[in-house]
Amino acid sequence: MQVIIDERIIMRYPLWKYILIVIVLLVSAIYSLPNLYPDEPAIQISGANAGVKADKTVLSQAETALKQAGLKFHGSEVQAKGVLLRVNTSDEQLKAQEIVRRALGDGYVVALNLAPTTPEWLLSLNAAPMKLGLDLRGGVHFLLEVDMSKVLEQRQETYATDIKAKFREAKVAYRTVADITNGLTIKFAKEEDRTAAKELLAREYREFVLVPAMRDNELYLDLAFAPEKLKEFSDYAIEQNLTTLRNRVNELGVAEAVVQRQGANRIVVQLPGVQDTAEAKRVLGRTATLEFRFVDWEHQGAVDGIAPAGTEIFPMNKTKEPVLLQRKKIVTGDRVVNAQSGFDEYSNPQVNITLDGRGGKMMADATRDNVGKQMAVLFVEHKQRIKFTTDANGQTVEIREPYVEKNVINRATVQSMLGQQFRITGLDSPEEGKELALLLRAGALAAPMYFVEERTIGPSLGQDNIDKGLLSTQVGFLAVAIMMVVVYRLFGLVANIALFMNVAMMIAVMSAIGAALSLPGIAGIVLTVGMAVDANVLIYERIREELRAGQSPQSAIMAGYDRAYTTILDANLTTLIVAFILFAVGTGPVKGFAVTLSIGIICSMFTAITVTRAVVQLIYGNRRVTKLSI
Repeated sequence: MQVIIDERIIMRYPLWKYILIVIVLLVSAIYSLPNLYPDEPAIQISGANAGVKADKTVLSQAETALKQAGLKFHGSEVQAKGVLLRVNTSDEQLKAQEIVRRALGDGYVVALNLAPTTPEWLLSLNAAPMKLGLDLRGGVHFLLEVDMSKVLEQRQETYATDIKAKFREAKVAYRTVADITNGLTIKFAKEEDRTAAKELLAREYREFVLVPAMRDNELYLDLAFAPEKLKEFSDYAIEQNLTTLRNRVNELGVAEAVVQRQGANRIVVQLPGVQDTAEAKRVLGRTATLEFRFVDWEHQGAVDGIAPAGTEIFPMNKTKEPVLLQRKKIVTGDRVVNAQSGFDEYSNPQVNITLDGRGGKMMADATRDNVGKQMAVLFVEHKQRIKFTTDANGQTVEIREPYVEKNVINRATVQSMLGQQFRITGLDSPEEGKELALLLRAGALAAPMYFVEERTIGPSLGQDNIDKGLLSTQVGFLAVAIMMVVVYRLFGLVANIALFMNVAMMIAVMSAIGAALSLPGIAGIVLTVGMAVDANVLIYERIREELRAGQSPQSAIMAGYDRAYTTILDANLTTLIVAFILFAVGTGPVKGFAVTLSIGIICSMFTAITVTRAVVQLIYGNRRVTKLSI
């Protein structure tokens, strides 16, 4: 009798562990529930830039356009970042996008989206459905095309400026430097000047093929880029744009995004689980940069709308008042290494700019001798106009026309010499400041890009993948559960209870941290199901060994859990290390698998040891037993 009392004392389990298990179970149930409410297709409307708001008026225009087209919709609402209209199917979603985009014009971005149907009481607890990867459902696929002609134009402009400076230093006379196909041409008055220029350029610019030419009885020297140099320009533009896009995706906080090159001049961007696709499309597609220039102080203004030589006219962002600027640029946006939005001493929005070392020196040199004069910030953005025309077959054809929009967003007097750090004021709103800071912080695009394709994963493909993934998980779970009950009887049933809780915990954690579940992630869940019961197998086999050695049931239970713990910890720790390495060096699907596996391992350690131990304690801890159902 005394042995039984001692064993009952040994089998006692701390109350705080029971409380912990109940709390974890409740939290897991709450944060898993939203996954029972699937998202539905919708379109989201937002301004083409942060200064344009989508409000009730825009919503009314969109609703009118859809009603006139006979397209059904429901659940329209005005949100903080735009307008959302829900539709019933993905086909209706695509039709609604086209209809609304035509009705609203270029001032608004109409993007595909997936709207949540989670009840408000769950949303109030910050409980949201688990994001699904692009191979399952949710998110968006963009295909962007890089404008390679602009790459060459920018290079020609840079080389032309450098060559003129070299000629001035070497005192080589020339008339003009102009662009030609894949190069530059320089006009001379004398043969000796052309010869001197050719010798200088051959020494300084080996990337050019120099060809003397005569046109209209004038002396020219043609500078053609070598083919390998043109390829270098193209590769640089693609790689720079890839880097910038990845930075912008990181700023958006998208998990498991894919940004990769496709072909010679295209980039694929896949954003799984994105809810604000309008913002994503606006931020990713904007080819925006800044130019810092002095306001022209030698002329009072343009004559009859024509800018004097060496100047250009641009409209002020707010008032559209024409501003005359010097053509020479002090610094451009590619010298910006950091940009943060904030507020000035009068609570007006501003952006704090930090330049690199070279940019800081250029700014200091330009402003040192021009204190008291005005400097302007020119915002340069490449855009597209979308027009719809009817072809010879009566089909509606979409035509995209690229254009450049330039506005002066700030004009201020230089109070002292500027350096690497300064600020931009005169912005319309804090949102505009945040977006400008994001674009500058993420880096300038080397060349403009235009959207040539936007789509979401079709419901048949996504649902088919989901169904197969769920089926594989269910089959794996059921097979493991049956095996555990057959081999370990009541203890196997206990392990199955813990296994069910383990899956619920995994889903809850992934939903809470915003991890995106993909097909490799489902594979990680299936693998975790097998690994979770592996710990229980070690414990139960140890209990059997203790029983065969003559130990009492309660003593065998305690010995099984205590002596198998080290082995379980070692096995799971080594697997966890491998999962961390996969996450560190892997990309896309590999990261998804690693995240799911890591979460599963941590959850299984809790359920396989703590939860099963608590359930076994409830069954065998407070009564006298002579035999275990194992």
